[in-house]
Amino acid sequence: MSGVVFERLAVIGCGLIGSSVVRAARTHGTAGAIAVYDASPEVRERVRALGIADAVFDDPAEAVRDADLVIFAAPPAAIGEAARAAAPGLKPGAVVSDVGSVKGVIGAALTEAAPAGVFVIPGHPIAGTEQSGPDAGFPELFDGRWTILTPLPSDDHPAYEAAVARLAAFWRGLGAQVELMDEAHHDLVLAATSHLPHLIAYSIVGTVADLEQVTRAEVMKYSAGGFRDFTRIAASDPTMWRDVFMLNKDAVLEILGRFTEDLQALSRAIRWGEGDKLHELFTRTREIRRGVIALGQESAEPNFGRDRGKH
Repeated sequence: MSGVVFERLAVIGCGLIGSSVVRAARTHGTAGAIAVYDASPEVRERVRALGIADAVFDDPAEAVRDADLVIFAAPPAAIGEAARAAAPGLKPGAVVSDVGSVKGVIGAALTEAAPAGVFVIPGHPIAGTEQSGPDAGFPELFDGRWTILTPLPSDDHPAYEAAVARLAAFWRGLGAQVELMDEAHHDLVLAATSHLPHLIAYSIVGTVADLEQVTRAEVMKYSAGGFRDFTRIAASDPTMWRDVFMLNKDAVLEILGRFTEDLQALSRAIRWGEGDKLHELFTRTREIRRGVIALGQESAEPNFGRDRGKH
């Protein structure tokens, strides 16, 4: 048990990440009472059946009433609307955050919706699986993973900094490591490390599935390890990832342009038989993989650490 950091927690949106926050806060004792709202009546009923929250509300403003911490875990493009709907229930001094993979646009939406006296601190836990929905969450999801907070400029520096420190303590209490970062830099970094890989996975799986010379049955039957890994990523929530690419398009297009140039260079090396160039790149990228493992962000096990956090 980590100890209570916020007496009352409200989570708006209870899919994989939202339900994992609820479960982790309960397991580690970082929140006293936990309230949940989700836009889907079916999800709300499922959360009630699971019994993972103290209360499930049909109105977001009621869910956040008297909450000390409000975390928006709705799909990225829906967070602005959810924040506006919840705003009447927010109390002065409440900390408002989110779990979205894009920070610039979402931070602006939260700030616009929040009433005076509320501390808006955008956040992003870099954790997840390809599963979705309230049944997919588990309390170990954030163990050892990084959560990035992107504090906004504030006129109330001491109080705001205290709120940032308190939110960081909450995430550490859930098992995460915490880093502070500028929102624009966050969006560029995640475009490279998360958004582009997902875009590539969606594209590769789509390309292979559309090959006229290969049947759909053959694609599934003879899929090698690399392709299977891409299918896992490509199974991620389509609504969330559509929103990510639409909301972070500038950073994604910048990184995609660089990737396209590098892919053309690889194509030329293969065409002209420049094996040394290929070997040099493959050796360099192998070291990146080893570095990720050394930092504890992945396992060296053959299943790529997928047993981690089994529940």
